[in-house]
Amino acid sequence: MDAEDLLLREFLGLHDDHAIAAAARWIRSQQRDDGTWANFYGGPGDLSTTVEAYLALRLAGDEPDAPHMKQACAWIGAEGGVEATRVFTRIWLALSGLWSWDDLPVIPPELIYLPAWFPLNIYDWGCWARQTIVALAVVQSFRPSRPLPFTIDELKTGVTPSRPPADPWARAFTALDHLLHRITPDMSAVSGAITPETADKARAGRRARRGVRSAMRRAALRRCAEWIIARQERDGCWGGIQPPWVYSLMALNLLGYQIEHPIMQRGLSGLDRFTITEAGTTKLAADGPVRRLEACQSPVWDTVLTMIALADAGLPADHPALVNAERWVLGEEIRGPGDWQVRRPDLAPGGWAFEFDNDVYPDTDDTAEVVLALRRAGPRHPQKQAAIDRGLTWLAGMQSKDGGWGAFDADNTRKLVNKLPFCDFGAVIDPPSADVTAHIVEAFAAEGRATDPVVRRGVVWLLRAQEPDGSWFGRWGANYVYGTGAVVPALIAAGVQPSKPAIRRAVAWLEEHQNADGGWGEDLRSYDDPALAGRGTSTASQTAWALLALLAAGEHGERSEQSQQSSSAIERGIGWLAQTQRADGSWDEPRYTGTGFPGDFYINYHLYRLAFPLSALGRYVLARGDDPPEPPATGGTHPAGPPLGDSA
Repeated sequence: MDAEDLLLREFLGLHDDHAIAAAARWIRSQQRDDGTWANFYGGPGDLSTTVEAYLALRLAGDEPDAPHMKQACAWIGAEGGVEATRVFTRIWLALSGLWSWDDLPVIPPELIYLPAWFPLNIYDWGCWARQTIVALAVVQSFRPSRPLPFTIDELKTGVTPSRPPADPWARAFTALDHLLHRITPDMSAVSGAITPETADKARAGRRARRGVRSAMRRAALRRCAEWIIARQERDGCWGGIQPPWVYSLMALNLLGYQIEHPIMQRGLSGLDRFTITEAGTTKLAADGPVRRLEACQSPVWDTVLTMIALADAGLPADHPALVNAERWVLGEEIRGPGDWQVRRPDLAPGGWAFEFDNDVYPDTDDTAEVVLALRRAGPRHPQKQAAIDRGLTWLAGMQSKDGGWGAFDADNTRKLVNKLPFCDFGAVIDPPSADVTAHIVEAFAAEGRATDPVVRRGVVWLLRAQEPDGSWFGRWGANYVYGTGAVVPALIAAGVQPSKPAIRRAVAWLEEHQNADGGWGEDLRSYDDPALAGRGTSTASQTAWALLALLAAGEHGERSEQSQQSSSAIERGIGWLAQTQRADGSWDEPRYTGTGFPGDFYINYHLYRLAFPLSALGRYVLARGDDPPEPPATGGTHPAGPPLGDSA
């Protein structure tokens, strides 16, 4: 991500030696001992990530014969070279003049015209992939090449890996891609010419005339531009995440929007707000400031989880921290339109987003946690109750046909898009997931609506989604520990008895996967290797998730009416949290426990290591019947804490 930020700015002509040097220090500091770069802390080397990091360091002036570069180069070659990287890495190489567009899959911008009922229309993609694909379709139409002042021939093996698609649909789409390469108009000669102000210039030159002779192509590009611009948020972002953001900036630039244009300026300024510059020591470079880009910012998510944790710990509902947080959260409600209305056109808005600004894409997961948090803060008043009611109404309307909930869209389940040759960058659809469905079921139950038909359907979905071993898959957190930690409390809240087989199997799974030190952990590689499910170094957040499930199931200490083994598991888990707590009250958690795209992109939520353990400890104290600790005084000046939403 940091490498791609440098490449974006180079593509846009925004070369900045100081920014490049600072980012290079950060990138060098993250290189593993074997010369590679990983996608998460403690993870294995990743080929595409390593190639992009190498490219960024070449841009910063690191020579190929430097020891750290030679080590990376040797590893890349052994893994198949740049030829074996993912499509998106090779797109960055093509943008930089280091790869041929002829060797990349075609994304036709005419997809923008497909109706929502037609297969492969843009709304078949999850919202994050949808925004990326529309922008990339524009970029690929121009086949731009803005060469860097060096080559990376040392990373090429000369061998094109064989990628024969085994699936019949995938084979068909590969054949279609070959056809599109032959018939797609070449827009490379008219970069920057497809805006109303510059349309006349599109007829200049023989190659340009061939490129723009298709009226449909010209119209499709204009429609894509309108679609992209309409989805830029107030802070300049697209979707609050990096992939659609950077490709949208490049697409608009190719369509004639200069750097000085307000849309471009907002986008670049927004990226600056996602950039962290701090002092640090690095490997293989002189000490100096480092520069890194946040993957996303999660202020709503962080705030409501913290509100719940503080309430669990015994903070009174009228404490200023909770009252002020409630006021801010209520102000973040989204009452406007969004892409979710394509599938639910008659549903009134009433959700919350993950970020400061992502009004086009509120999500059901944040909305559910907002409902759970608001009921724990301050007195009930008409404004808050109305917001909760709108949120629940919106959640009910966003339920998918099968009874579960996806995060951003309803019924976003068509798997055909996964077969397209350019879909090798992680999750591209947003089907119902156990963790999201569980949070929504729990929110309805907390509001006394456990018997609502939508909740009963959600409970049935969850019971059917349980894995044979008793766990649940975690889509947005790592992984089966997260899913199981979310589902068990939700089922109990919805009225499922702790003695029911589904709960007993989940409890048994958690007990079996407790580490010898008393904690729980799960390696992110469990998304690719089922043998790692529930296995990994203990972390504070994952230990807390397991404890929340066991406590909800009634496995609390000496008062448990269930097995003594379960009681012991809780005591050992609580002991692990107590023993590993830092003097300042927090926990160390360098490992990533948040999930963006399973198998490809992960997140370290810095408040997970605080909020979830605090909730677990508070609920443990309550389950034992002990008196909660005295809350801090509400008067005077409160020291500022760490900023919310710092996700990396």
